Amino acid sequence: MTVRVLLADDQPLIRSGFRMVLEEQGDIEVIGEASGGEEAVRLTRQLRPDVVLMDVRMPGVDGIEATRRIVQEVPRSRVLVLTTFDLDEYAFSALRYGASGFLLKDARPAELADAIRAVASGDAVVAPSVTRRLLDNFAQQLPDLRGGREAPAVPELEQLTVREREVLVRVAEGLSNAEVAAVLFVSEATVKSHLGRVLAKLELRDRVQAVVWAYQVGLVHPPAHQ
Repeated sequence: MTVRVLLADDQPLIRSGFRMVLEEQGDIEVIGEASGGEEAVRLTRQLRPDVVLMDVRMPGVDGIEATRRIVQEVPRSRVLVLTTFDLDEYAFSALRYGASGFLLKDARPAELADAIRAVASGDAVVAPSVTRRLLDNFAQQLPDLRGGREAPAVPELEQLTVREREVLVRVAEGLSNAEVAAVLFVSEATVKSHLGRVLAKLELRDRVQAVVWAYQVGLVHPPAHQ
């Protein structure tokens, strides 16, 4: 299937570069371009792209607010945020508003194409180690709900089996599916199946949202920093 992409960036040369790269892919089609967040939201409503490649810093409505509105108004369209290492706080905000991941602007063309395909298929594109770094750096924005207990009193957790909770904790700690499988002595397919049920029960969009949720409710905490 062809993945339909909307480009949102205030710099025409960057949009042209992304379009050129993506049009070389046989399964990705750029169906529109937006020069700002307001236009990105409007075109998403109109064109219903599979993926919106969203810049963060744009005049007027920025990429964070545009992401929030798109996730609320056109949930079928997934948002892949573009950022740089020194803008992690913006990427974190975008993830909390429902973005399906983030990508660095200096990513290689193949990485960009693979990330778009992953997001379109319902997966997340933030590597587990990068997810953990984001949450470690900005954990002060998240509430501490543990109260000294092993696990927080969160009603939603009662929906999960013991194994599903174990998988969620390991994923939130930054482990990949393969690493979780090794720790729990199960197959990678089993881990993926458990994670899928976690997402369905908690009504979460993808792996990234599951990690953010686990930190928000206090199920896991970043390690203490010196």
